Amino acid sequence: MASFTHKAARLAFSKAVDILLSKVYKDREKGLNDALNVIEKFAGDTFAPKTYDLFRKILTDPNEKWNQYLNKLIDELDPNVLKTTLVNFVFEAMINGTKTIRANREKYNCNIPWLILMDPTSACNLHCVGCWAAEYGHKLNLSYEDLDRIVTQGKELGVYFYMFTGGEPLVRKADILRLCRKHYDCEFHAYTNGTLIDDDFAEEVRKVGNLSFSISLEGFSEVNDLRRGEGVFNRVMKAMDILKAHGCLFGTSIAYTAKNIETVTSDEFLDMEIEKGVRYSWYFHLMPVGMKAAPELMPNPEQRKYIYHRIREIRANEGGKLIYTMDFQNDGEFVGGCIAGGRNYFHINANGDAEPCVFIHYSNANIHEKSVLECLQSPLFMQYRQHQPFNRNMLRPCPMLENPGILTQMVEKSGAHSTDLESPESAEHLCGKCVDYARAWKPVADELWSRTDYHPHKYENWAGFRPEEAKAPAAKN
Repeated sequence: MASFTHKAARLAFSKAVDILLSKVYKDREKGLNDALNVIEKFAGDTFAPKTYDLFRKILTDPNEKWNQYLNKLIDELDPNVLKTTLVNFVFEAMINGTKTIRANREKYNCNIPWLILMDPTSACNLHCVGCWAAEYGHKLNLSYEDLDRIVTQGKELGVYFYMFTGGEPLVRKADILRLCRKHYDCEFHAYTNGTLIDDDFAEEVRKVGNLSFSISLEGFSEVNDLRRGEGVFNRVMKAMDILKAHGCLFGTSIAYTAKNIETVTSDEFLDMEIEKGVRYSWYFHLMPVGMKAAPELMPNPEQRKYIYHRIREIRANEGGKLIYTMDFQNDGEFVGGCIAGGRNYFHINANGDAEPCVFIHYSNANIHEKSVLECLQSPLFMQYRQHQPFNRNMLRPCPMLENPGILTQMVEKSGAHSTDLESPESAEHLCGKCVDYARAWKPVADELWSRTDYHPHKYENWAGFRPEEAKAPAAKN
């Protein structure tokens, strides 16, 4: 009965989207307001009343930045991509998925994520300097049957959003498209170097409608190609042109370091991205993962303070840019700290190991031996659940980077092992590289945190996590 009710609700939402999009293309403001009313009808109290009020304000003010951003999306995305994204991301992931996830967290007494990140392959067509994925080696793959099983089991728990990384996931583009077609009710997203995107592939992406991308970029050609190889920047620019021409949804994934932090947040760089059709940009703090890591490339405290402010400046309503920016490390205040360990996401590598985070290569569960739910109930994941958040200061969210020692304790207590098949790294060695960094960042982070208006009950993100669900933090300072 529940399955029938879900299918009926999806069908009703899908038909409503068809009607609303026809209105949007004719009378933009009225169509968008009608769309919000439909979302509120289906979502109910999943989101706070002030959330709907904020969106109504945006939709009625043509001078509002996000109004312009939304209109640009409608004008430039292919209609099938736009509709499929609305139905899968809004209805399935944000509305239906969130409700199901919350119920299953209580039912199974463990973390249930809002999204699952998995590596179809460890192989890559590039050999980027310092790539953490290379630590796994280049000969591992999850079969199509593995990927299908993960998604099937994930949907039973309420997970309707799946991300791919690697290696280079588009080495497996045929299987990814096959997965998108079978699981048409899910939204898929690939972190890619972009060099394998061509017109034929982009057209298939347009047709399925439920696959988007984050293309890796570290700056302009000189800096980017120094790490990724000669000519890669130009190939990425071409890939962006192709995706934009086909009306596909894509953004960028940027690892910021002590060397490129100002370039990748400059007006010049952002304007280039926007002109190419980039809709969003994920910013990731360099992590010293692996035996060959270079901790000296981690941003210093002043540089991290700079990007904390700069990312907020870029996405601000006034004076910002028409691009949505997210900082994986510095936006903890909006998601209640660390989101790993299955709290909002977890990672399955190409060997099948279930890891709490894409940067934390330890595990005691493998999807070849356990179900997705059993992986989430494994000792290391339960350690995460027991200790999250790892710090009351949400600008110090990570059990490795800002709270070294906590990860070491969790790995030891859970009996987890290193998943690095090339050169295993102990948790003590990994966290040891973060001690000086954490010590230097603490006073800066505490000063920034003292100025925020954060309250533990203020934020309830749409990934379904209520801050009050968190257990007592392992570190309260």
